[in-house]
Amino acid sequence: MVSDLISALILAVVQGITEWFPISSSGHLVLIEKLLGFSGGLVFEVALHFGTLMAVFVYFGRDITEIVRDLFSFKFKTEHGRMGLFLILASIPAGIAGYLIKDFFDAISSLGITALGFAITGILLLITSFSGVRKGNMNSVKVLGIGIAQAVSIIPGISRSGATISSGVLLGLSEKNAMKFAFLMAIPVIFGANIIAIGTKTLPPTLIWATLVSFIVGLLSIHLVFKYVLTSRKNFKWFGFYCLILAFVLLIYLMI
Repeated sequence: MVSDLISALILAVVQGITEWFPISSSGHLVLIEKLLGFSGGLVFEVALHFGTLMAVFVYFGRDITEIVRDLFSFKFKTEHGRMGLFLILASIPAGIAGYLIKDFFDAISSLGITALGFAITGILLLITSFSGVRKGNMNSVKVLGIGIAQAVSIIPGISRSGATISSGVLLGLSEKNAMKFAFLMAIPVIFGANIIAIGTKTLPPTLIWATLVSFIVGLLSIHLVFKYVLTSRKNFKWFGFYCLILAFVLLIYLMI
């Protein structure tokens, strides 16, 4: 019982960190669960994701309130109204991918697939780190491109935040704007995925601690990433190297 509690606590911390750092929460959860020999099940994972989702609501609460207000007021030409429309557009590819192929990747999820996902994430982060793309304004084409990157992150090991932030920067957004958009994009996708996953079930009160831990760690992670860590594209390379090393170690492990 104690060992299961410690394992679950470790996974809650891992979720809080890896959801917002560009290193793949899904890939790390698969890896850590294998190492610990522990699986909390679907409801447990939903509780972890709900915690990190709440972190976004708290950190960007004012922006979210303004976006919702302008959307429901049909003020689509304001800054927040346009952002709301962009978020809806960006969520479409992930919604389609989730409906069509999520079950397929869930069924074949393995360390091999996860290693491949880590490698793809690492390469993308390195490309972003050394790119010299000029910064420009957000538009529908760029938003759709970021949305497609988010849809690809359905593959275990491909970081959702890494794919969306990197694609935003490569498409000409500033690091800050790319991060903010990527984090706000998480709301409809994670919320929708959790609703579909849990259905009519309810989260047991005993899992409130898991949600709380992932929320606190996730809130701290968002702040660190947004204010300090990814404010320069040059810092992307460290996470790229990390993901590539992790992919290499996993492949060696699978070979022996």
